[in-house]
Amino acid sequence: MTQTTTAVSEPVQQGRTVERLIHGQAVMDGAGVKINRVLTQALQRRLDPFLMLDAFGSDEANDYIAGFPSHPHRGFETVSYMLTGRMRHKDSAGHEGLLTSGGVQWMTAGRGVIHSEMPEQEEGVMEGFQLWLNLPARDKMRAPWYRDFNGADIPRYTTPEGVTVRVIAGRSHGVDGAVQREVTEPLYLDLEIPAGASFSQLLPEGHNAFLYTYRGTVTVGDKAVPSKAMAILANTAGADGVTLHAAEASRVILLAGQPLNEPIAQYGPFVMNTQAEIFAAVEDFRAGRLGEEAQV
Repeated sequence: MTQTTTAVSEPVQQGRTVERLIHGQAVMDGAGVKINRVLTQALQRRLDPFLMLDAFGSDEANDYIAGFPSHPHRGFETVSYMLTGRMRHKDSAGHEGLLTSGGVQWMTAGRGVIHSEMPEQEEGVMEGFQLWLNLPARDKMRAPWYRDFNGADIPRYTTPEGVTVRVIAGRSHGVDGAVQREVTEPLYLDLEIPAGASFSQLLPEGHNAFLYTYRGTVTVGDKAVPSKAMAILANTAGADGVTLHAAEASRVILLAGQPLNEPIAQYGPFVMNTQAEIFAAVEDFRAGRLGEEAQV
């Protein structure tokens, strides 16, 4: 049963504006999966604690069928959100699960995990997102962890204007999301906004925030954010949230988080604080020490 809950009104008094629009880069990842990399490495400092956002979507099997064979991670969290499709994941500890339409997999790589994500379909649409969320230095070598949430496990509510809000992480209008994190305090919402409707969300002043429109067009203030574009929201002093308006039926993900303000050292799938820690991660991977048992 879908977790439909009752929300409370949380009006925004002064909305953030759009600092700039980002259209992303077409890349191939895994074994040749076509992806729009929206949040790139160049934006990691500006959007701390978020490290990467990939958007994928195609009805051509050749664009996704090769999937993401076994690969390592250390030092951050991955959040995979499947809008449509079926993806089988397995890890080095023998755990596996099936991510289906509307579902989320939240994985904390911590000190290291090796996993794979492979399509379990040979035709039809596959669409979704993968987000990388940094871990604070104190948690980078913690035990790995992951959790699967099917679509019905994601709390949701509908506003008086008919906006459907899925709360993947954080808190929105009194509704707690599926996942909470103390340090980075991520907010991750999927918004389905009918034509003519608006949606407002409170955001802590110090948090970095952005949104990505994947259907239709929304406006923030006087700035339009078209489909397949990301809007970085300005960190304006005194602003307490953001208001979106949709002239046409639109779908948007909205994210915000508390910046860590720590050094970022990245080498592919390893994200640490120093180059020495990166060298150690590479050596551990080569020596077979990285894939320690994940906790579910």
